[in-house]
Amino acid sequence: MGHPIELTATDGHRFQAWRSDPPGKPRAGLVIVQEIFGVNDHMRKVTDGFGFDGYLALCPALFDRVTPGIELGYTEDDIAKGREVRAKVPYPKALNDIAAAAAALQRAGCLKVAVIGYCWGGTLAWLAATRVTGINAAISYYGGGVAEHAQETPRCPVLFHFGETDASIPMSDVDKIGRMQPDTDLFVYPAGHGFSCDARGSYDKASSDKARERTREFLRRYAG
Repeated sequence: MGHPIELTATDGHRFQAWRSDPPGKPRAGLVIVQEIFGVNDHMRKVTDGFGFDGYLALCPALFDRVTPGIELGYTEDDIAKGREVRAKVPYPKALNDIAAAAAALQRAGCLKVAVIGYCWGGTLAWLAATRVTGINAAISYYGGGVAEHAQETPRCPVLFHFGETDASIPMSDVDKIGRMQPDTDLFVYPAGHGFSCDARGSYDKASSDKARERTREFLRRYAG
């Protein structure tokens, strides 16, 4: 269903994105934000899944600013490499690429655009909600950096998904987000980090299915 395209950010940076078109007229546009493993097979499948749901979906390759075309798996070495690359992509640069993807969706005729991010992308989805104009809804899956920026003010409705046994996101962080952002929708699942990724050992189907159901409902409510 999907295919690669090239996008250009406002600073002139050219980068790849995976585009998935719906069977008919798009319900809305979605920017799917990657984990620290690049736009790998899993992220392409996620993007295609939202395309099947009726959305025009784009997954920008945010690591193209450092290592174009990188795709990682989920071994300890892959995690270390992903963290190394992530550290070289500052939030403003990543958000610039997300904004470029959102603008491309708007040019394609999408009246509303939502952002959905996973892991590192979950943090970026929150920051897109607070810093990027033209975003109508944001959905964050286990974003480890959200608590650090929980004081920021979102410009659109936000949905959070967290795992209660996530070793990298303590529940104290989740509680902080809930206290500082009481108007957002926040759900905690009996699962660990990456529970929605079926390519990882931490995958929890029941939690993933419930989060996906809530994500779909949230998108219908605020995006279309």
